[in-house]
Amino acid sequence: MSALQSVSVRRLAAVALTAGALVSAAALPASADQDRQPHRQRVEISNVHYDAPGRDDRSNRSLNQEWVDITNTGRHSVNLDDWTLTNRDGRTYTFHHLRLEGRSTVRVHTGNGRDTHRDVYQDRRHEVWNDRSDTATLRNDHGRVIDTASWGRGGHEGRGGHEGRGGHEGHGHSRR
Repeated sequence: MSALQSVSVRRLAAVALTAGALVSAAALPASADQDRQPHRQRVEISNVHYDAPGRDDRSNRSLNQEWVDITNTGRHSVNLDDWTLTNRDGRTYTFHHLRLEGRSTVRVHTGNGRDTHRDVYQDRRHEVWNDRSDTATLRNDHGRVIDTASWGRGGHEGRGGHEGRGGHEGHGHSRR
């Protein structure tokens, strides 16, 4: 091999190594970005207790035994301000000034009470959830459906209108 050919081979090898290093450097930020993707909100209707035990006498005690659990299964907190929980008839509860911490649950009671970070109250004097069949729909502050839970006739038990992912727990509807 001549000296001229040897220099050319070395130059080609240097170009190939440089190109490989550039491709690797360009790929590195892309894979690093994948690890930093924005977290997805994982908020769901985790349990519905639509039929308070005993007689439905519209007492505050009876109304507060009718409730819906909203669970944040993610690690990061979610601001539920202006999110809504609605029944099939359009009765709507709007969340105000509530941040649901990661891996925690808030219980939405039908009756009157003092709101805390674990329990909020719709302050109603009548039942919201139909014992025979109904659908609970959770929407975010943009009106996008986040989750649904249905039970009874005309309602498919489960989340998001998909049948078969839920079940009854006592007088309630649970999806775990």
